[in-house]
Amino acid sequence: MSPSNLVRDELKTSAEPSQPKPVFNVAAIALIMAVVGAALMAFAALLLVDYNDQNIISIIVAIVFFVGSLYPFLPTVKSFAAGGQRSKLLADKKVVPSRRASAAGREEAFIGMGYAGAAIILSGVLIAGLTNKGSGIAFQYFTLRVWRLSFPEMISAFWTNIWVAVVAQVIVLVFGLVLAIMRMLPGRAGAPLRLIAIVYCDIFRAVPAIVVILLIVFGAPLAIPGLARTNPVFLGIVALSLTYSAYVAEVYRAGLASIHPSQSGAARSLGLSYGQTLRKVLVPQAVRRVIPPLLNDFISLQKDTALLSVAAIPEILNVATFWQSKTFNLSPITLAALGFIIITIPQARMVDWLIDRDASRKAGG
Repeated sequence: MSPSNLVRDELKTSAEPSQPKPVFNVAAIALIMAVVGAALMAFAALLLVDYNDQNIISIIVAIVFFVGSLYPFLPTVKSFAAGGQRSKLLADKKVVPSRRASAAGREEAFIGMGYAGAAIILSGVLIAGLTNKGSGIAFQYFTLRVWRLSFPEMISAFWTNIWVAVVAQVIVLVFGLVLAIMRMLPGRAGAPLRLIAIVYCDIFRAVPAIVVILLIVFGAPLAIPGLARTNPVFLGIVALSLTYSAYVAEVYRAGLASIHPSQSGAARSLGLSYGQTLRKVLVPQAVRRVIPPLLNDFISLQKDTALLSVAAIPEILNVATFWQSKTFNLSPITLAALGFIIITIPQARMVDWLIDRDASRKAGG
């Protein structure tokens, strides 16, 4: 290539920059969704007020919902304004500022779409639940009169669920760790105990918890006469502990296996026995690593205390079923579900926090 060609190529004008993305089309979609969301929420608010016979609390809640549904109009208006600014800047050949205006306008439009979509979904749920006053979804699942009647007995029964879960969790923590250590015993001397732990974990992870509860609560007093007068709640604790120990043992084992072998080798080289290595080096590190999955298992254990109802143990679901058959309404079952939600959600958020903290620590944050 000649020097003149090189100079000519160097002096060539650069390609025209691409046009910024349009804004008015997405802004129009956001506006349509905002109008639909507000209209549906207004209808849902009227249904809510009518369902509660114009109670002052329902009126306040309806107003709050409707006012909240108007929020998507704010980012939508900002989107249209940014679209007009983009067109003006583009007419003045200011491409880079027009791109910034376009990006800001589209972002505001998407924000409006998101909130409008949430308003549409929430209003749809309210409309579906509040239609057919006296026989619809809200009546069958959320009748306050039935809640007031059943609440005293149900809250008393719910303490049984909490107490069973707490005691079973303590037992599971200890027994699960014993099983995990048995599964990791080294050499031929530990082979029989390893086999027992493996068989135990395989069996109790395979058998549903409800089957174990029936076998223990109903079968143990028949097979062992000395247990005939034992409180069925204690037998329910045993059944849940047997089941969840198998799961927790695997969690512990995964935590122990995740520790680098050099840790164990260093401890043994310093003169620590195998038991001392487990107690002072491996187990403390493993427990810190498995706290989030352990809490997940305990959340499941808390929920599975409702399975004790199949053994006629007076816990919250058993009492709720009684009230459901007495009132011919499913609101007591919903109240039982709310009890588990209230006690479980804080634990779930704690698990999320622990996971985030662990990830931040590993990332050096």
